[in-house]
Amino acid sequence: MALTLLLLVPLVAAVVLLAAPPNGPGRGLREGPVAIAAAGLTAVLAVVVAVGRPTVDSPWIRSLGVRWHFAVDGVSVALVLLTALLVVAVVVHSLAGPPPTGGSRSTLLGCVLLVETGALATFLARDAVLFFVAFEVVLVPMWVLIRRFGDPHVPDARRGDAAARFVLFTVLGSTLMLLGILLLTFSAGTSDLGVLAAARGAELSTPVQVTVAALLVAGLGIKVPIWPAHTWLPPAHTVAPTAGSVLLAAVLLKMGTYGLVRLAALPLPAGMAALAPVLAVLGVVGILWGGLACLVERDLKRLVAYSSVAHMGFVVLAIAAGSPTGLQAALFGNVAHGIVSALLFFVVGDLKEQWGSADLGVARPGLRDRSPRFGLALLAGLAAALGLPGLASFWGEFLALYAAWSPAPGRPVVLLRACVVLAAVGLALAAGYSLRVARIVWAGEGAPADPGPPLRDLHAARWGVTAAALAALVILGVAPQLFLRLSSPDVGALLGAVPP
Repeated sequence: MALTLLLLVPLVAAVVLLAAPPNGPGRGLREGPVAIAAAGLTAVLAVVVAVGRPTVDSPWIRSLGVRWHFAVDGVSVALVLLTALLVVAVVVHSLAGPPPTGGSRSTLLGCVLLVETGALATFLARDAVLFFVAFEVVLVPMWVLIRRFGDPHVPDARRGDAAARFVLFTVLGSTLMLLGILLLTFSAGTSDLGVLAAARGAELSTPVQVTVAALLVAGLGIKVPIWPAHTWLPPAHTVAPTAGSVLLAAVLLKMGTYGLVRLAALPLPAGMAALAPVLAVLGVVGILWGGLACLVERDLKRLVAYSSVAHMGFVVLAIAAGSPTGLQAALFGNVAHGIVSALLFFVVGDLKEQWGSADLGVARPGLRDRSPRFGLALLAGLAAALGLPGLASFWGEFLALYAAWSPAPGRPVVLLRACVVLAAVGLALAAGYSLRVARIVWAGEGAPADPGPPLRDLHAARWGVTAAALAALVILGVAPQLFLRLSSPDVGALLGAVPP
């Protein structure tokens, strides 16, 4: 019952909010309690599901053998918790700010909860066809967030272009993913992801595995996004509202890398081994490309978007390693980047709300003296982005490099070790662009003599949201075993080995 309610509560609340009359009496009093109650109850249910590990399994489309099968395991449990808790933060943050432009707040919150429904269903789905259906649920509400609630300072044509690019790229990825899923299910005779993972491709020839893996990697790689299919991400982040940017970076990108693990890495070991060199090289190019772009990017939101491309490169490199440690690194990196990106987009979104733009070329007073809470949150996010030990991102990146240095049997060791060296250069680039932003925004280098109107510091609910993200960064950075203990048993069982 808890698992069913976990999906039903945000869905029903989203329908209620989207169906609310735009000018109905008391609308402001209704939308807040509905969204808060739905997000909070969903978070509680996520904890219950994570502890109890229930399963829902019943026939859905009998003629095709597709089942209504949802369950949670060590591979998905952290992402379920991350999604549920982040949506609570997004709802609180949205309610604490000014009314959105482009539409009613109830529509915005309804789209947020609909994205949550699709994301949770994706992480819980144990049928490949059901996985695809759940994945597609998030596309329309995310398009609405980008197109309708985008930055009012950006021309309407640019908002439309960013939203259209998001849809076109992701639909192309969905088409390739669907082809891979259909070929996989028809070749294996089942769409049950548990059965497919347990079989480890035993009933599939190597050419079939390579073909299916190539389709899935291409389709999901667009959604991650893996370089060079990343060009839709920076424009989407630039125009999206803070809620949209947080969900896009912290949830939707994780659905892509999770799909690589669940649909490709576990059921198709031979196919992924053949594609490992390509995957590793593309991941490292993304790390370097994202870092170099961040060194010269003027828009702060675009800079955080390019840093996401770089961080996802570490996750892809870990998946290419193919070992239990690599899978652990990919899962940990997903969660760590979800927290870091959410923190940075909350901070940058709040700053842009007051500044009117996120242009680093505009000289402004530094945050360290005028807005110490903003300054602390920004510095912590930048320190996590560069992989500073003691913060969550360090372990995801360190484990990814460790796994790629000692990959699973059958992987090209020399190539992967060369990729590790280049990825380490990417860490140096991350330090460079993080310090650049800190110098300009935190220290206020080149600040004008006239400080201009005062900048309101983080306070009340928005400070609470930011402080919670800061606490999560530190807790996972100091005690990574809290996460690793959740996933280690299932990772070892699925890959037939126990991670070190």
